[in-house]
Amino acid sequence: MRALLVAAALFAAAPAFAQAPASSATLADAAKAPAGRTIIDGATWRCEGSACTATGGSNQPAPRACRRVAQRLGQLTAFTYKGVALTEAELAACNA
Repeated sequence: MRALLVAAALFAAAPAFAQAPASSATLADAAKAPAGRTIIDGATWRCEGSACTATGGSNQPAPRACRRVAQRLGQLTAFTYKGVALTEAELAACNA
């Protein structure tokens, strides 16, 4: 009985340990990368060179999130928000 309770508790806690889909951006100009963390719409962005990654963030469409990130960090060459990668056309619109 005790093993069944432990298994049930672990099963119930599993979603808490699940990884959220990744958010990432590649900056066109690494010199514009912020030195520390930058919070944009609730997502905490950190950059190393031109590669930036984020955790958290509000629920919004990836193209809107891209525009918000590009406004703060500069032109992007790639963008993925919570597991949704932008197409080349969406990325061009994001950078416009």
